[in-house]
Amino acid sequence: MRNILIGGAWPYANYMLHIGHLVALLPGDIIARYYRLKHDNVVFVSGSDCHGTPITERAKKEGKKPSDIALYYHNENIKTLEKAGFSYDMYTLTESNYHKEKVKEYFKKMIDNGYIYEKEEKQDYCSKCGKFLSDREIVGICKNCGGTAKGDQCDNCFASLEPSDILDKKCSTCGSSPILKNNKHLYLALSRFQNEIQNFIDDRAPIWRKNALNESRKFLSMGLIDRATTRQLDWGIEVPVDGYEDKRIYVWIEAVLGYITTAERVLEERKQDFYSFITDPNLISYYSIGKDNIPFHTIIYPAILKSIDTKFQLPTYIISCEFMNMQDEKMSKSKGNLITINDLIDEFGASTVRYFMISNGPEKKDTNFSKGELIQVHNKFLVGVLGNFINRNLSFINKKFDGHIKEGIVDDEIISLTRNTYNEASSLIEKGELRAALDLIMNYVVLGNKYY
Repeated sequence: MRNILIGGAWPYANYMLHIGHLVALLPGDIIARYYRLKHDNVVFVSGSDCHGTPITERAKKEGKKPSDIALYYHNENIKTLEKAGFSYDMYTLTESNYHKEKVKEYFKKMIDNGYIYEKEEKQDYCSKCGKFLSDREIVGICKNCGGTAKGDQCDNCFASLEPSDILDKKCSTCGSSPILKNNKHLYLALSRFQNEIQNFIDDRAPIWRKNALNESRKFLSMGLIDRATTRQLDWGIEVPVDGYEDKRIYVWIEAVLGYITTAERVLEERKQDFYSFITDPNLISYYSIGKDNIPFHTIIYPAILKSIDTKFQLPTYIISCEFMNMQDEKMSKSKGNLITINDLIDEFGASTVRYFMISNGPEKKDTNFSKGELIQVHNKFLVGVLGNFINRNLSFINKKFDGHIKEGIVDDEIISLTRNTYNEASSLIEKGELRAALDLIMNYVVLGNKYY
């Protein structure tokens, strides 16, 4: 029995889950179901990311507490994922007490191991509001395209930004121009992992998807720089260090730690030893994510694991999809071009939607979503090929054998084909090549129809 860890990316708890989330998360569920059928020790986890500034921003607009927003959408996420047929061993939230306490425990370990240090830096400060500004509290002009931008991302070109990339900066609350003022923060010594992460990625090159390799190497080529692990916020996980009561642990570090904290909780409940599991040299792990999440899982997350314990096993497979677009545009809440998972499943059913997202989703290249294409795929393959095959089998058994399958002789070619299909499909699923596995199985069904 093999130890298998499967993590699905943690969506922000500030909006309904849409089909972009589905194409990123669905492979993890399929792989988990496969390994369970093989009777392996599977831990399949994810949860809602409750502590990002998108949540605090939404709370401000709606006049609510961030916890109210996060809990509402977390509960909606659970309902949606259940409707979509997901089989998580645990889908939790970063606001859970278990996660918060474990994150603080691991944060202390990173400090004790010498990978987190204090540094003073100049940060945007709003004199009128009397506070340091987080990146999302800064608005202005993107230096790349001239579009309207926040301190972390451009709303026009979707480029990831730092506050220093914003021109004509303003405080999003009062509209005044911030000044630069010294502030202390705790930093992860990410730069110390440059060579180690480079070797890790080179080692994984034969089995990772092309976009995971390209994005990781691009990030590495710029040189790893130390990153702040604390943020000037009052919403999030408290920093377990004296003098940092006005700050919280940065969401990028505590959200990815959710894979570890949740796996630990699952194994505790099973009365299994977590440390033996996560340090098992034969552990196979999968991380099912979208393209925009790649560097956090291929570079930052491995560095965090190494800074906690050098025996913690790093990701085996990164199952990173490309973008599913609408009319050649990236889906965006601000553009209003989203289709929620709930709406799609209500209209077409979970099985059809799941099949379509694997057979026609953005596994290796960007794709455009079309309801017309989904209907065509359903009618041609699920009804015309698979449905026809099932109907033929049942009709034949009922008509010729009164509904009872009798012992007989099976064609040697069919035996060989069945065994080969089973073994090849198994190998493809374990490599995360789900579309190729699905095509192989459907080709087998087509040959079954021809055989009749």
